[in-house]
This record gives sequence, structure tokens and C-alpha cells, in this order.
Amino acid sequence: MMAARLRIDAVLVQAVIAGALSFAHLHDLAAAAGQDGWKAWAYPVSVDLLLVASWRRLRSDGPSRLAWCWFVIALVASLGANVATAGLLDLQQVPAWLRILVAAWPALAFMGGTLLAHSTADHPAPEVLAASAEPEPVASPEPEAVPAPVTEAEEPPALPAAEPVTAAPAVPAPSVPAALVDHARKVADDHHARTGSPIDTDTLRARLGVPPQLADAIAAQLT
Repeated sequence: MMAARLRIDAVLVQAVIAGALSFAHLHDLAAAAGQDGWKAWAYPVSVDLLLVASWRRLRSDGPSRLAWCWFVIALVASLGANVATAGLLDLQQVPAWLRILVAAWPALAFMGGTLLAHSTADHPAPEVLAASAEPEPVASPEPEAVPAPVTEAEEPPALPAAEPVTAAPAVPAPSVPAALVDHARKVADDHHARTGSPIDTDTLRARLGVPPQLADAIAAQLT
């Protein structure tokens, strides 16, 4: 127990040191690009908040193109400031393109934070999955031919033995995509949190908008 606590403390100390150094590099780069006073201190806060927001979106909703895009943008901004302040750029004469990037960062960060906060997760539509998972119709057996009636004068011919009618093959259970199962599990958890009781099959089918057979297959995987 003591060893685990020491490992956690060491990780926290390392994170604080790395965050402080990155914060200082972003501040120095913003100040060199003409953003003096409190504005220079706001830039590292904006970059770190965008980095944390995109990482939290990846952890909560799973991988998505939107979250990965803004995570990479924030990471490049943080790493770029660390590399730029290592002597590769003359901070006394910052090039014009870097001043433009620093000046445009607030609008870019605002757009990224808004998209991360108000956009939905990139899950496939349930209607498309339901249409692709519907089983093919089973062909019904053709009716047997009825023999023609015989007259009294003729001796009735011997009728062949009736062949046993084979039962129609059982319809296989539709395959449920993993993404639809994950979406259904979130819906079931939300229903249980609001009502205190597990979700039934009819409610699950109504919430997902899927056929009854597919809803039964999803409910079987949720149990």
C-alpha cells in the first residue's frame, strides 16, 4: 500500500512540474508575440483547457474524429511553444506568421471548446443498423397437388404415401453490431437511473426504433 502511494505521489509531482514548465513556455511565447499583461497568462490556460476537454471527450464518449482533431491541435500548440522557446526562435524578433497564429488562437480555441461541448458522439444511426440486420424472408413450402376424383366404375388407384412435411427452418437471430449494443446499454443505464427499474424490451425497442426481433436480441445481450 505504501509503495502504491509513493508511485501515485511521484506521478503527481511529475505532472505538476511538466504542467508548470509548459505553462511558462506558452506564457513566454505569447508575451514575445505581443500579448502582454494578463493576456499572456490567459494563453496557456486556454491551451491546457482545450487539451483537457478533448481528452475528457475521448474518455467519456469513445474515439471520435472531432475529439482527436482538437486534441492534436491543442497538443501541437503546447509542444510548439515548448520547442520554440528552446532557442529555435529569436523571441526578441518573432516572425509575423507566429504573431498571426498567436492572435488567432482565442477564436480557434473558442470554436473547439464549443464543438466539444455541444456536438453529439459519432455513433451510427440505429435505423441504418436495423435495416442491415433484418433477416431475409423464409420461403414457404409449396402446397401438394390434390389428386383428381375417381368414378364408381373405376377401381380407385392406390394413393402414394404422403411425404412428411418438413418444418420451416428456424429464423436465425439477427446479428447485433457492437456499436448498437453499446448505445442500447447507455439507454438502459439512463432508464435505470431515472426510474430505478431495469428497462423492458418494449421500452428499449421504442427508444432505439428497431424491429421487435432485433430488440429481443439486444435485450438478450444486455442481461
